[in-house]
Amino acid sequence: MRYMIIVKASKDSEAGVMPEEKLIAEMATYHEELAKAGVLVDGAGLQASAKGFKIKYSGNKRTVVDGPFTETKEMIAGYTIINVKSREEAVEWAKRFPNPHGEGAETEIEVRRFFELEDFEPSEAVERHRKIKTVLPRKK
Repeated sequence: MRYMIIVKASKDSEAGVMPEEKLIAEMATYHEELAKAGVLVDGAGLQASAKGFKIKYSGNKRTVVDGPFTETKEMIAGYTIINVKSREEAVEWAKRFPNPHGEGAETEIEVRRFFELEDFEPSEAVERHRKIKTVLPRKK
């Protein structure tokens, strides 16, 4: 089961304020532990929305909307993807995630499970995805 641990953006992250060295070290330790346990898939911080864009769909038309975006609470500042055997294991790893806004700060992270190809009814389209490996295999 793959899960994404989502770090929400803050006014500081959107302003381009880099995390303190202490937090960078804590995240390195956390990712090292995940890697050693064989559950780390990926993890990274994201640049401020000012350097990003959205694609707006309206009928068949697609429009590029450049950042920055105003709803900080809805944006993502970083993520970690883990591949674990159970929801309980995901909860245990997520509880060890360093506070992304500094120890003692009031914040939260969001953890969401990925769909796996096995979650869908068998079909030609699902098999096409399996062939191009758009979804990682389950952890054994």
